[in-house]
Amino acid sequence: MEAINNLLGGSMVPDVLFYVFAALTLLCGVLVVANPFSRSPVTSAMFLVLTIISMAGLFVLLHAFFLAAVQIIVYAGAVIVLFLFVIMLLDLKEEQRRKIKLFGIVTGLISVGAIVTISLKALGAMPPGAEATAPQLEGGTAALGKLLFTQYVLPFEVVSVLLLVAMVGVILLSKKDLK
Repeated sequence: MEAINNLLGGSMVPDVLFYVFAALTLLCGVLVVANPFSRSPVTSAMFLVLTIISMAGLFVLLHAFFLAAVQIIVYAGAVIVLFLFVIMLLDLKEEQRRKIKLFGIVTGLISVGAIVTISLKALGAMPPGAEATAPQLEGGTAALGKLLFTQYVLPFEVVSVLLLVAMVGVILLSKKDLK
């Protein structure tokens, strides 16, 4: 990253990359929900993969390489594969899909309006000229692993058992004949 900055003569590259990754994240996120190109849920899942990869790019810009790697490996790898299995297992037909209802549109617009209002109030509460402090990067994967397997070992194991039970449940529900 620094070699690119030095080559182009400034620190403008991270700013440009931030806007590129942020725009890609928002665009792909919108295409997950409202895709004008295809109504296939598989296409929406692929746009979700692109959204996750764009978010990983934002994590790289923040020098949070571990989070970027986890974002790609866990979410873009494992979770999207599970989503695709469910999509293929349900075998959605065109006529069986839900239609967009007025209640859903109104509720979504009210939610977006509330989020925008809260964000603008938070930005307005910040005094003019006050600069945000730079985030302090501390900790690494060793400290995270030690904390995860010492203090949070019980919740970690509960989540793993819950995922195992969900997997077994999906397998049992997908069987045609239970004997």
